[in-house]
Amino acid sequence: MRRADRLFQIVSLLRGRRSLTAAQLAERLEVSERTIYRDIADLSLSGVPVQGEAGVGYRLDKGFDLPPLMFDLHEIQALVLGARMVEAWSDDALRAAAKSALDKIAAVLPAERRGSIEQTALFSLGFHVPDRVREQVGLLRGAIAQRRRVSIDYAVPDGARSARVIRALGLYFWGGSWTVGAWCELRQDYRSFRLDRIESLSLLDDTFELASPVTLEEFVAAMRER
Repeated sequence: MRRADRLFQIVSLLRGRRSLTAAQLAERLEVSERTIYRDIADLSLSGVPVQGEAGVGYRLDKGFDLPPLMFDLHEIQALVLGARMVEAWSDDALRAAAKSALDKIAAVLPAERRGSIEQTALFSLGFHVPDRVREQVGLLRGAIAQRRRVSIDYAVPDGARSARVIRALGLYFWGGSWTVGAWCELRQDYRSFRLDRIESLSLLDDTFELASPVTLEEFVAAMRER
């Protein structure tokens, strides 16, 4: 859990309760009590009215509430456009996540700003992304997150077929096609593969470590030099 998320969770847990000890908060958030003490101190310094002390318990004033999110119009439009791009170009799981994120943002916006989401006339069309490619995006996202090697059957530009085992490092959308940046075990070098040319794809059980030269940073640096 990111620190910002943890601080938000602490405030949420303390709202509407009599008090919670550092031990109780640490157990709920799966961190150490020392971490909770630091977080409470930081919340107090930032103006959150946390009452109580170590060993006794903490609580918030009953009248305290988190302010609504205040995005300006350009920020709302940027978020909407980004979410619509994800919905148009990505796999089903990310598409659902993008819609859910917009729903959550709308729920916490001030009432006068909520209409700005639906009124944002910025769109992205995804009819040029085949369903097969969308599915591959989801599979490769999982491979990148889990650092699993991937077996692919790839159609090279001259029409020939090539079987490869790759270590996927990053996914890129170029406006017309998706590519996966990877370390190719056959070539022992970096390669970019267009997803619409991948005939079949399967995740292997074995994993790999992100260590030189198989890192995203080194892949990007190599691509810039070519």
